[in-house]
Amino acid sequence: MPETLYSISAIAVVALVTWGLRAAPFLLFGNRPLPKTMRYLGKALPPAIMTVLVIYCLRNTSFDHSPFGIPELASCTLVALLQIVKKNMYLSIIAGTVCYMILIRVL
Repeated sequence: MPETLYSISAIAVVALVTWGLRAAPFLLFGNRPLPKTMRYLGKALPPAIMTVLVIYCLRNTSFDHSPFGIPELASCTLVALLQIVKKNMYLSIIAGTVCYMILIRVL
């Protein structure tokens, strides 16, 4: 029973912190316009974070032996093309993941 209470308490704390972090901007700024710094960060951070994630995911790709990075490059290309054409984040991510999973099993 103590493990159950601990798990419930941990989930409750995580949920409360998550809710608090999402509610904080509304509580701090209300209906006032966002400061310039916040607007800049809202525009600059998403592409920067995505770039770091792509580099992190591709950092151990080996181009000197089979499959020569083909699954990674093909999946990244598919994601980029789908994002440019369809502009649907979920479609791009799911299709890229499926493509990668298939290619690492086949190649």
